[in-house]
Amino acid sequence: MKKTAAILRRNLLNFTRDKVRMIGSFVMSFFFLFVFSFVMKSSVGRIAQPMNYLISGIIIMTVFQQALNNSTAILDDISNGFMKEILVAPISRREISIGQILSSSVIAVLQGLIILIAGLFMGLRLDLLHFIGTVGIMAVAGITFGSLGLFIATVSKGSSAFQVLSTILVMPLTFLSGAYIPTTILPNFLLPVVYINPLTYITSIFRFITMSMENLPVSQLVEEGIAFNIHGFILMPQMGLLIVIAIGLCFFALCVRKFNQADFSVVKTFHHHM
Repeated sequence: MKKTAAILRRNLLNFTRDKVRMIGSFVMSFFFLFVFSFVMKSSVGRIAQPMNYLISGIIIMTVFQQALNNSTAILDDISNGFMKEILVAPISRREISIGQILSSSVIAVLQGLIILIAGLFMGLRLDLLHFIGTVGIMAVAGITFGSLGLFIATVSKGSSAFQVLSTILVMPLTFLSGAYIPTTILPNFLLPVVYINPLTYITSIFRFITMSMENLPVSQLVEEGIAFNIHGFILMPQMGLLIVIAIGLCFFALCVRKFNQADFSVVKTFHHHM
């Protein structure tokens, strides 16, 4: 655990030193908040709390995108020679991979918390119990998509390939999850993709908690895109959370195994010259 914690501390320190990367992630989150707030106000009259609906979606998308993108740290470690040094140290690859996943998750959750705190000033209301619940969901999202990001970074064997693969994943998964555009207004031919998208369910359970929807009838949850009527079967947010946890465990095991087998001598990275 001490070795894994050392990797976690080191990655957190590197992130805080990268001011451009840190500020850039917040700029994009607030940009989406500004742009999509007009969409919510003008075209989605069926949602009872449109701004809270949007804020919660942006929070969980921030966690998702940062957990995925923070996995590029492993490619930076390869390019600057750090990975070669750490592989000969008395630490197993399993501990390295777990440290990388945890650092991506912690950074993503911290960024999500900052957006969450900003949301509180914009009208989002949370009691202590629901606040703890949101942090728990962000942690699940961070570990799940941090594992996915490390898996992609390990199999892509290059920073350019990682960027292509992550872009291919991020764009459709984000806009077909209901985070920015409610799934209830999407055309029917896109619904199969919505239902197999793990982001759909992590967004659903996050909204379910942040908007205190425990006492709402199932019909209203379906109408607001929090629960899903899949050919007569009602998939509740709690069931969706179990699906996400299962996917997260699967990718966690896969990326740890793949990381143990990876040949980092053939990984290609960009080198920037001044």
